Amino acid sequence: MEKPYRFVMVQCSDPGISAVPINVPADTVKLRLEKTLISRVPRAAFYNLAELRYLWLTYNSITSIHPSSFVNLKTLRELRLDGNFLTSFPWEGLRDMPRLQTLGLHNNRLSILPAHASLFLPNITYLDLSSNRLTILPAELLDLWFPLPGQQDGPVQRRILGLHDNPWLCDCQISMVMSLSMSLGSPVVLMDQLLICSRTLGQSGILLTQAELSRCMRPSVQPAATRVISPLGSNVILRCDATGYPTPTLTWIKTSAYADCCQDNILENSDQLPRNLESFMQESPRVGVRWSIITLNGLSYKDAGEYRCQARNMAGISEAPIKLKVVGVTRLSRLPKRKSQKTSTKSSSKYRKPNQTTTTTNTASIKENQRLQNITPPSFNKTQNSSNVVSKLFPVDKRRKMNSSDAKKKTQTPIKSTPEPPENSTTALLSETFV
Repeated sequence: MEKPYRFVMVQCSDPGISAVPINVPADTVKLRLEKTLISRVPRAAFYNLAELRYLWLTYNSITSIHPSSFVNLKTLRELRLDGNFLTSFPWEGLRDMPRLQTLGLHNNRLSILPAHASLFLPNITYLDLSSNRLTILPAELLDLWFPLPGQQDGPVQRRILGLHDNPWLCDCQISMVMSLSMSLGSPVVLMDQLLICSRTLGQSGILLTQAELSRCMRPSVQPAATRVISPLGSNVILRCDATGYPTPTLTWIKTSAYADCCQDNILENSDQLPRNLESFMQESPRVGVRWSIITLNGLSYKDAGEYRCQARNMAGISEAPIKLKVVGVTRLSRLPKRKSQKTSTKSSSKYRKPNQTTTTTNTASIKENQRLQNITPPSFNKTQNSSNVVSKLFPVDKRRKMNSSDAKKKTQTPIKSTPEPPENSTTALLSETFV
């Protein structure tokens, strides 16, 4: 048989208690320390209470809580600290209570609600911040409470918020909370919708619904260029400007890649899209205006695609696309070598008909024959030195090519014929004349 469940509750309300008791039974499920003189909650104050689900520390004199006060409270569902003197709360300590859903901080002295608190409040469905000294709600909390479509994992959680009885500054943040909570199907329900603006320019002590919030303006985005074409390996800077009130925040998102026929293998291995990109620089030159740039160095085909510059403030969201195309090749193909003029001449003569010669060769041969026919062969004896004839008829550079031994033989033997010179040369023509 299963062991029956024991609901152990411990309640201490002795005004003489000034410290968190250490002798609480380990199987306690609900602990109430109320109306005592406890002023601080030390580190690991409830470490032995692993079964604790409800912890009430209400209407004491607590001024400080150690960030590690709630270590080992993995089953805690409800934490109430109403009616103390807290000026700050260790929001990071909520990590030690992963199942916490109810957090009560009513009637304290909180004046600042930090932006990083949103990181530790995703599971909180009941948050009471009423009757404090809060003036501004960070935009990060509104992103948590009113997520955009597509940014919420799973079903939207309904939350109950207590924001009343705070000296809110009548700005667009608190105005958006008010208007969104009153819309149909809102994920947020306010405990009290009568929020008072106690501190604003020229106005004080008025209902938020009566405040003039005409300055709130949905952002508009203007990119420096909507289409960019850049060569492979180059560097590109993408910039966009946004205007709106409150001053919008800018986010860069890569939404798609170009589906080029030659880049299929690159696109298959590309990162999952869309994905957020880290901006290289953001600046707000004045209230209501912001610009942002991102740099892409050493462009590759994976960088090509559509980028979106998204601007957001409490009045709305706007975005503009920028298409980046990368052109070029990764390497140059080697061109075939050009054939030399000599080779082309031989190849062309190879396919000539037998009785066909080039026009240039015929013209040169005809002119040479006409010149040689006008030359009168000199008279000489058979014993005459042929070198004299050769020296008269051949140029000097041609004569140098003759072998010395051949010259001696020609002085002793009458010239019957000359050695066959290269084809179509002047030497061949002279040989035919003397034979």
